[in-house]
Amino acid sequence: MSRIGKNPIAIPAGVTVEVKDAVVTVKGKLGELSQDFSDVTVKVEDNHVIVERSSDHKNERAKHGLYRSLINNMIIGVSEGFTKELELVGVGYRASNQGQKLDLAVGFSHNIVLEIAPEVKVETVSEKGKNPIVKLSSFDKQLLGQVSAKIRSFRKPEPYKGKGIKFVGEVLRRKAGKSA
Repeated sequence: MSRIGKNPIAIPAGVTVEVKDAVVTVKGKLGELSQDFSDVTVKVEDNHVIVERSSDHKNERAKHGLYRSLINNMIIGVSEGFTKELELVGVGYRASNQGQKLDLAVGFSHNIVLEIAPEVKVETVSEKGKNPIVKLSSFDKQLLGQVSAKIRSFRKPEPYKGKGIKFVGEVLRRKAGKSA
């Protein structure tokens, strides 16, 4: 049995969870998210969400923990939100934003301008002597991960000098250079 799927999810104050026609809708102070589900049953009982499965088929066992984690992330997202920080490592690498447009200068002949979804708040921090940081925050964990992975894909960190766009706190595998 799924150890993650067995755990009930506590619903914090200010968050409402509705289950209707195989769709879970979660509303909170930061926004509203919905997720459709299959092969499991979702019940709301006295401030807890319980995900159960009817049998031990492989497909149902796989989805049991998955939907429990997705619903848990939705509840955390609409009540607290999620943040990711990306660091630009390299000489002349810059980041700036005007509203939802992120402008990156990461060593190409032209700047990369990316229009970011309205659900994701973007902020850039540039201090003298430190690497520029792009802060992304959202109530939707999946969308936040997708946007941050897209930004990172423009210039992945290389293993020799570590130049590129990396997550703050990410540990890179470094390689030794040429030895003469």
